[in-house]
Amino acid sequence: MMVFGLIALIAGAASALMFASISSGVLISLVLYFLAPLPLMVAAIVWGPLCAALGGIIAAIGLGSLLRLSDAAGFMVMVALPSCWLGHLALLGRPVDGDATGTPSTEWYPLGRILLWIAGLAIFIVMGLLLTLGTDADTINQAMRGELLRVMTQIDPAAASELPVVIDAIIVLGTISAAMMMVITLALNLWLAAKVAAASGLLRRPWQDLKTVTLPAATLVGLCVAMAFCFTGGLAGIFARIVAAALMMAYGLTGFAVLHTLTLSLKSRPFWLASAYTLAFIPALLVIAMVALGLADAVFGFRERFLRSRQPPPLPTS
Repeated sequence: MMVFGLIALIAGAASALMFASISSGVLISLVLYFLAPLPLMVAAIVWGPLCAALGGIIAAIGLGSLLRLSDAAGFMVMVALPSCWLGHLALLGRPVDGDATGTPSTEWYPLGRILLWIAGLAIFIVMGLLLTLGTDADTINQAMRGELLRVMTQIDPAAASELPVVIDAIIVLGTISAAMMMVITLALNLWLAAKVAAASGLLRRPWQDLKTVTLPAATLVGLCVAMAFCFTGGLAGIFARIVAAALMMAYGLTGFAVLHTLTLSLKSRPFWLASAYTLAFIPALLVIAMVALGLADAVFGFRERFLRSRQPPPLPTS
């Protein structure tokens, strides 16, 4: 019990320090801020979600005491809650009938559904942050507009008069980018946490081939509905844009899985993969390409057809 509490304390303190480092204004603190869920996710995957929950509570109490209560609340929503829940899902499994040798096996929670949960958590977090600005679309937009005007005036006072022309577009792109970035952040932290656990030999579930990750079929229906509501106004329109952005980013991540699968037979595979990951420095182009690839695979099943064509022919029966 002593070791359990000590691990929770260390994980919570590390996450809290990384989360609070953003206030320093140093560039490296931005990387630490995005990696703040990592210690708690490692604790959740290796020692269980209860350990991560205890560490998150300790960290929130420390942040509330040293900084502000709003920082503690933000830490709980953006870091502790996703870390505990995703760690729980990663360890979720049920026993299934054994194979021909009678060896018992475990059916683990599918990674595609975990990715869908990541998108759902990103929607919850971004929408929750917006609701702290107001409870209706006009109040939220006005608060964001005022903050953007203040920042832009400090950077270039001469541009303040021209900014209202494009301010609405900046606000829309800002909410969409926040949802997409949250999906990437949670997915990256979970992958890194699993890698750390696997490297230490403490990962309880077998490592799954990430090229096979697919989102549930109903996700595409949800994306179409969200995109239809994007053209409405008010709070519903804001919510729909956040949902569409998060789901599209989830399909963008599956697009990488499609790319890894379709290049298996290419001799120049390292070049194409390196080129694709290099494009990560051009976010707009990368997102468009990977989302298109992920959506195309969801509709046409490129990976399934490709892998089926690579299987050896059946042996003759006579």
